Amino acid sequence: MKISKLRLPALALSVALAAGLGQAEAATCGNNPAQFGAWLKEFKAEAVSAGISRSVVDQALSGVTYDPRVMKLDRNQKHFSQPFEVYAKRVVSPGRVARGKKLMQQYKSTLDRIEKQYGVPAPILIAIWGMETDFGAGSGNMSTIRSLATLAFDCRRSDFFEDQLMAALKIVQRGDLSPAQMKGGWAGEIGQTQFLPTSYVRFAVDFDRNGHADLRNSPIDVLASTANYLKGYGWQRGGSWEEGSHNFGVLREWNKAGVYAKSAALFADKLVGKR
Repeated sequence: MKISKLRLPALALSVALAAGLGQAEAATCGNNPAQFGAWLKEFKAEAVSAGISRSVVDQALSGVTYDPRVMKLDRNQKHFSQPFEVYAKRVVSPGRVARGKKLMQQYKSTLDRIEKQYGVPAPILIAIWGMETDFGAGSGNMSTIRSLATLAFDCRRSDFFEDQLMAALKIVQRGDLSPAQMKGGWAGEIGQTQFLPTSYVRFAVDFDRNGHADLRNSPIDVLASTANYLKGYGWQRGGSWEEGSHNFGVLREWNKAGVYAKSAALFADKLVGKR
């Protein structure tokens, strides 16, 4: 049937209205903590509309409050502004390298399987693990849900952190972690290599085959998921990780800061005795 041009606007409006039926309005951000409760109520409706079960929403978000510590930390980020020599000296310490070498031997068979499947070699995975959380010792103990809700409410990067909070609810819904288990960095990073929730949903794998992709408690899942992430961003099997290489660029996808990628390459070199 031929549609008259005069009817197109009305048809388009009808389609748009139909598409919007049952969808909640996006929660309205704010800069006054007193408005947080109203924002949270709107976000809960948005989450249910997006397919998160009411029980998960209630379990994860009931009683969540605004965290002023998170906002203070968000406004005071100077971590990667240090010169490479200063930053690398701190994160690639002799003690950490020695520990990394022991772990590389302890998990050798797992790391070999991971490299076979994902193409990412052990030194890079061990380096990232060590730099992110000192091999799991410093994974963070802040509530992921509370931190993300606080950041999503704030108008500076509301859309980005709403996506992260929605992904955190998906992690709960698929059974990988409970809300109580979801603890980590102040910006919502989870686990021993500090995945943001959207990356967790996309790249976390159950490599130990216990039924859960657990990046807080399973080093095997942590290492495999980190490899899967790097593969997902184009890691080239057998390629160099040195500055200027393709794989160095992939490290920049893991962390945009040049000092981080250079330090990871240095750490990996030290693990294999190159520097």
